[in-house]
Amino acid sequence: MQPSSRRTFLASGLALPAAGLAHAEQANPSKEVKFTYRTLGKTGLKVSSLSFGCMTTSDASVIERAADIGVLHFDTARSYQGGNNERMVGAALKGKRQRVVLSSKTEGATKAEALAQLDTSLRELATDHLDIWYLHMKNNPGDVTDDLLEAQRIAKQAGKIRFAGVSTHFNMDRMLPYLVKLGQTDVILTTYNFAMQSVAEGANTDPQAPKSNMTAAIRAARKAGVGIVTMKALAGGVSRVGRGDRLYGADQRALSKQLSQPGVPAAAIRWVLKNESVDTAIVCMTDHDQLDDNLRAMAELFSPADASLLAKQMAYIGPRYCRMCGTCGGVCDKGVPVSDVLRVLTYAEGYGQFALARERYLQLPEHVRAIRCEDCAACSVDCPHGVKVRERVSRAQEMLA
Repeated sequence: MQPSSRRTFLASGLALPAAGLAHAEQANPSKEVKFTYRTLGKTGLKVSSLSFGCMTTSDASVIERAADIGVLHFDTARSYQGGNNERMVGAALKGKRQRVVLSSKTEGATKAEALAQLDTSLRELATDHLDIWYLHMKNNPGDVTDDLLEAQRIAKQAGKIRFAGVSTHFNMDRMLPYLVKLGQTDVILTTYNFAMQSVAEGANTDPQAPKSNMTAAIRAARKAGVGIVTMKALAGGVSRVGRGDRLYGADQRALSKQLSQPGVPAAAIRWVLKNESVDTAIVCMTDHDQLDDNLRAMAELFSPADASLLAKQMAYIGPRYCRMCGTCGGVCDKGVPVSDVLRVLTYAEGYGQFALARERYLQLPEHVRAIRCEDCAACSVDCPHGVKVRERVSRAQEMLA
C-alpha cells in the first residue's frame, strides 16, 4: 500500500504481548506486528487502519487488550446486543477513553428520538462525548432527513459529538456522492469488500453483471475530505464460526471449513486496505485469536496469492452473498426486503452469531416475517450478480422465522 500525500501515514512496530499469544509465538516468536495509522478525512483524528468492531464481542478483555497494544478506533451502536454492547465497551475502555476514537450510532427516526438515544449512549459508554456519531443504516437519500441532520448539529454545538457520520449498507455507490454533495457529513461508514470489485479490478465475475463503482465512489468522497470507514470486509461468509455457537442442524466443523478457508479472512482485510482512500476498516472480533489474526493481516501487503484466494472464495460465495448494490431494487413483489434479509442471514452463517441474526430478523415487520418464498411460483427478484435469491431468502425464513 502506498502512503497518500494528502494524509498522515505512520507506522510503528509493536510486539504483541505474551498474554494470550502462545499460538502466535509458536508460529513465529520473533515477528512483530507493524501498526499502520491514517488520518480520518478532514477530522484530524488519527486511527489505526484496522478498527475494532464491537458488535459481536462479549469478552471485554479482547477490547481492553486491543486498546493497550495500539488499536485506536472502537465502534459500537445503541442497538447492538439489545443495547448492552455500549455498556460493555464503556467498561472495557475505562481509563483509556482519552487515547481512543469512539463511535456509536442511532437508528432514531426523529430528532427527539436520536438525541435521546445519544444521551443513553453517552451514559452507557461512560463518556461525555462521542468522537463520531452515525445516523445508522441510511440507504437512500430520503433517509437522511433535515430533522436528523439538525440533531447532529445540535449534538455538535452541545459538545456531545465531535464529528457527524452516516452509515450506509445499501446503494452505497449512490449514497456516497449524495452525502458529499450534502456537505454535512464528516465521516461515512460504508460496506466495502472484495465481492464488489469490478472485472477491471480482477474479479472473477460475469462480464454482463453491473460493474461496481464503489472504489471510485470511495476515492471521490475521500478526495472531498470525507473520512472513509469501511465495514463488511469479510463479505459475510468468510469469518469462522464462533466456538459454542450453533446453527440449527448445521455441522459446525463442515460449515467452518466451508466458510473459513485458510488465509481468506486475512486476504479479504488486505484487499480493503490496499485502497489508499480507505482510512480504516472496521472488523468484528470476538476473541484474542481473531484479534491476533486480523492484526497480522493489517501488517501485510495484498499479494497475488491473496488475489488467487479471493477469486476461489468468490466462486463459492458468488451465488450466496448479496452485494447490496441496489440494482434489483432490494424488495420483492411481496414486500420482502431482500438485501436486509440476506444481510441478517450472514450474521448466522458467516459470523456464527445466530442470536444476533434472530434478533435482527424479528425486527422486520410482522407481515414481512409471515411471507414464505415457497408460496410463490417464481421469484420476482433477478439478481444481476447471480445470487440465488429465492433459495437464500427461504434459508433465512427457515432458520430465523
